[in-house]
Amino acid sequence: MHKVILSTFIASAIYSTASFAADFAPAAPLEAHPVAHEAGRIFDEARFGVLTSIDHSGANKEDGYFITGMLLFDPWGYTEAQGFDRLLRPRIHVGGTVATEDEANQIYAGFSWTANVTDRFFLELGFGGTLHDGDLDVSDGGDGPELGCRALFHEYVAAGLNVTEKWSVIAHLEHSSHANLCDGPNNGLSRGGLMVGYKF
Repeated sequence: MHKVILSTFIASAIYSTASFAADFAPAAPLEAHPVAHEAGRIFDEARFGVLTSIDHSGANKEDGYFITGMLLFDPWGYTEAQGFDRLLRPRIHVGGTVATEDEANQIYAGFSWTANVTDRFFLELGFGGTLHDGDLDVSDGGDGPELGCRALFHEYVAAGLNVTEKWSVIAHLEHSSHANLCDGPNNGLSRGGLMVGYKF
């Protein structure tokens, strides 16, 4: 059931992004200031990509790849905010990850903060929570990480390059664990890879 829900979500995100592919053009100088939001717009950005496990030691080892998709919303005007005010107006992200092998699938949500280092290069930090269908402990009989409980913290860091005003390429690292706040093992999930983003 988890895989069906996550697959539908990822497919929707990819379809939405692909429908704008005709707008893709060679890189051109970008505006120094963000473009104002269009009134009534629901989505701010869509991302999709592929991750792999970055922890191959012992009980934390995961096989295969992870197809991931994320939608970002800007309900509080983060894009137009300046300075310290940006800390109080994060974007909201929701996403999901589907494993190609018999590993943990996830759905997650949280807050994202983006720092524009230059017109093209940006850094990003995200923090929130996730639900997964992976192994909880040894009694589950799997060979993947033992995660202790279904609800985990989920955080990520990213570095991105704006190829055009609409499209970006992002290096993405994420981690999920319960920080020893629930009983049971806490092997955690650590994954990294590349994503493509489209700004609406």
